[in-house]
Amino acid sequence: MLISTFEALFKYGVKYFEGLAIEKLWKEHKEYKIVRLDFPEIKPLFGLNKFCKDLTGLIIDKFSSLGFEYKSSELSLFRQLSSWMEEQEPSSLVILIDEYDAPLTSCLNDPILFEQIRSLLAEFYSVIKANDSSLRFVFITGNTKFNKTSIFSELNNLKDLTLDVGFGTLLGYTHDEIQRYFLPYLHEAASTLNISDKELLEKLTRQYDGFCFERTASKHVFAPWLLLNFFSYPENGLVDYWFESGGKPSVLVEYLKSHALRHPEEYSREKTISLSELAGSADIQTVSDLGLLVQAGYLTIKSVEYGDTVYLDYPNLEVRRAMARLYLERLLSGRVAGQVGAGPIVKVLSEENTESLFHILNRLFSSIDYYKYPVRDEASLRAYVQVYMAGAGLEPKIEHHNAFGRSDLEVRAGERHWILELK
Repeated sequence: MLISTFEALFKYGVKYFEGLAIEKLWKEHKEYKIVRLDFPEIKPLFGLNKFCKDLTGLIIDKFSSLGFEYKSSELSLFRQLSSWMEEQEPSSLVILIDEYDAPLTSCLNDPILFEQIRSLLAEFYSVIKANDSSLRFVFITGNTKFNKTSIFSELNNLKDLTLDVGFGTLLGYTHDEIQRYFLPYLHEAASTLNISDKELLEKLTRQYDGFCFERTASKHVFAPWLLLNFFSYPENGLVDYWFESGGKPSVLVEYLKSHALRHPEEYSREKTISLSELAGSADIQTVSDLGLLVQAGYLTIKSVEYGDTVYLDYPNLEVRRAMARLYLERLLSGRVAGQVGAGPIVKVLSEENTESLFHILNRLFSSIDYYKYPVRDEASLRAYVQVYMAGAGLEPKIEHHNAFGRSDLEVRAGERHWILELK
């Protein structure tokens, strides 16, 4: 959405933004030559040679519409592209790159291929830097922060906005914006669901809010994709849209499954990382699993304490459930609960008796590889049950305190409230 906005503004000015704030803020009075490169289109899933062809095709296709002519019998593509850029008017080109890291995260499990792809991309960026006089604006997005010196060594004038406080709300909707700009949609959705506006906003906050993109942890936003889908179809209720967008299992998630997600007991444990590690760049040898989870949206900043200690957690219920499903899939060796006879847990908790609960939990545990995931103690037992229930859309609470003591695990299903003591 952000890349598309930049593309429209630099190409057409405020033609399509009448009545919006940008109409008065935009200071450009000319149209630019726009090059938009969507790198998710060219992941190296079939090796280096195929990737080279795809990258060459993408560059030729996007630049040729602006007058670039590639001649296969002469110099290399990058040399020809550099010569063409030298001939352009000063500050006449705008280059927008979406998910620069998509080809790299696709081969995190293959260090040799990763290095080959990195070298090829670095050569492309060196062409951009060598001809920066022709550039008006360059904007690059990505999910992962790889070391500048290994990829953008020539682009030494890049400004990293990742955790910049001034841009903390750039990629989401704040509560004020929801109430100011979406009030008619809020009214309509609340009426459709037969609840008050206040109650709906509270539900939306728990379901889709909580993403933090700045180092002070003072600003949290709703994910636009999730909220816009809800407002489009409020009659469907608060659906989990996470897996339909950035949360959908991908090559990056496959990497995380074999690294950060390898221990399902970690699902509910407190997670911390240093601010310097989170804000810094990494290479394939030092990439942080927690950092990847934050950058991919599975974890977010909840607080920053003692100056450099960042406390992480899932941003909202939807992502919490999505993570539980990934952990459960890991626990069951790629299967889902229904495939091992442990599917209807919500129905059992809502309608059936305690014996039925024992049966369905036994079916779950009989399907877990004891060698990989042994039940070593109450904590691991509780973690597996929690992941199972959360993955089914429930909200299990662990070690819940009240005036009578502390429970191991509690969960509400329909009109019932279950309290489990695990041994």
